[in-house]
Amino acid sequence: MRFKISYIALIAIMVFTILMGVSCKKIRVQTVGGTLKFSVDTLKFDTVFTAAGSFTTGLVIYNPQNEEVVLSSVKLQEGANTYFHLNVDGWPVNGIGSATNLKIAAHDSLYVFATVDIDPNNKLTPFVVTDSLVATMNGKQYFIPFTAYGQNAHYIVDSALATNATWGVDGLPYVIIWNGDTTRPRGLQVNPGVTLTLAKDCHIYMHQNAGVAVFGTLIANGTLTDSVIFQGDRLDRSYFGYMGYPGEWGGLYFGSKSNGSKLTNTIIENCGNGALGIAAAIWVDIDSNNLNSLYSYTPQLTLNNCTIQNSYGYGIYSYHGTVYASGCLINTTGQQALAILLGGYDSIVNCTFANYGTSAVSHANAGTVAVLDYYWDGITGDPTYYANLNAIFHNCIVYGSLDSEMTCDTSGSPASTQARLVMDHCLLKIGHVREPFIQFPGCLFNKDPMFKNTATGDFHLSSGSPASGAGSSPASAGNLDGVIGWPTGIDIGCY
Repeated sequence: MRFKISYIALIAIMVFTILMGVSCKKIRVQTVGGTLKFSVDTLKFDTVFTAAGSFTTGLVIYNPQNEEVVLSSVKLQEGANTYFHLNVDGWPVNGIGSATNLKIAAHDSLYVFATVDIDPNNKLTPFVVTDSLVATMNGKQYFIPFTAYGQNAHYIVDSALATNATWGVDGLPYVIIWNGDTTRPRGLQVNPGVTLTLAKDCHIYMHQNAGVAVFGTLIANGTLTDSVIFQGDRLDRSYFGYMGYPGEWGGLYFGSKSNGSKLTNTIIENCGNGALGIAAAIWVDIDSNNLNSLYSYTPQLTLNNCTIQNSYGYGIYSYHGTVYASGCLINTTGQQALAILLGGYDSIVNCTFANYGTSAVSHANAGTVAVLDYYWDGITGDPTYYANLNAIFHNCIVYGSLDSEMTCDTSGSPASTQARLVMDHCLLKIGHVREPFIQFPGCLFNKDPMFKNTATGDFHLSSGSPASGAGSSPASAGNLDGVIGWPTGIDIGCY
């Protein structure tokens, strides 16, 4: 019995010793380098808020090391300006605060719960609310973006419109978003055979790099007092006039089969960053429906009393397209306000094209209007593509701060193509070398149109302007002043 007791005692001592060794073993902490992993690369709050919005979701922070790590802090980047709140492993983080000295054991994790509180009816709330979680470990910061919808609106994310639709009848704006997936439409795509109609006063806000690609038909039914408006969604910036930032979003693309699109009293601004391929507010691609028609065509795109302004690139870029524009103002663009390349069939009536440059938009290299019956290959330096050109300008102003604001050229192209360009009763700032293929009946050359105030974007004609009453018939039916007809004589330009 004494032997048995001693044996049991010996076993107990050994077990106690092992347990003491385990409990006293020092935990190793990684204090230099290392990495963190997260359960998401972006935390998205996908709820569209239709009432006072509060929504909670979460993410997990993983420690993949064989040693414990310590997060010196977890916080929100925007601080007191944030719409988000965190709970980090039971530690609340509200705006200016942070969770500190958070330990994560080797191959362990901790949970972060995030809440967003938004009043969707507050017009000062951004349409897309963003912030970032910032986790700091061993001096290195890790960022996880947060995104949520703000104001009550229709949110269109990487969508292809497959059936006819009318937008704007319920008074809510539309926000078009591209999430960066190159396999999806870059914002909104109007499919072939589909018509999207925009009611008067429909406001469309484009998120960064989003665009609208029209392969069907786009109809915008704005009025003088209730325009259809396309603009960026950054409402914390001043978008109207010259205080805005160009290039916020891509622009509008009209494909080869998009005949019949018509924009009336529509404002397009602060775009042209090239997200759709060409840096332009409007890009009209080769019109394959009218490819062989020189003197008669159905317009691929009609613009009536529209304003295009503050584009990082072109205003209208027509690549052998068919464009009819009447009573339109295109101004303040980084490239030409109107570029007709590779010919095409275009009729431009009572439009004003003006470029003077601002602190945000440079006007130093490219003139205001270019009309070419070829496409210039910038790599080889050769005009490698030729096509028919039939362009007519009636009662238009082309003016700006450069010595010459027009580039018109024909390639002396193959006999199979023809070039015809008529500038009828236009006021043009143009150099003394004028191509012989251009007709200039009734034009005024290099006479200041006397715009009221180019610095504020007021392109009305001052009293005594040489463009007043100097136009001719045919004239646009209306103009940007909202006057139908020309009761005191036809003026040159859009006003």
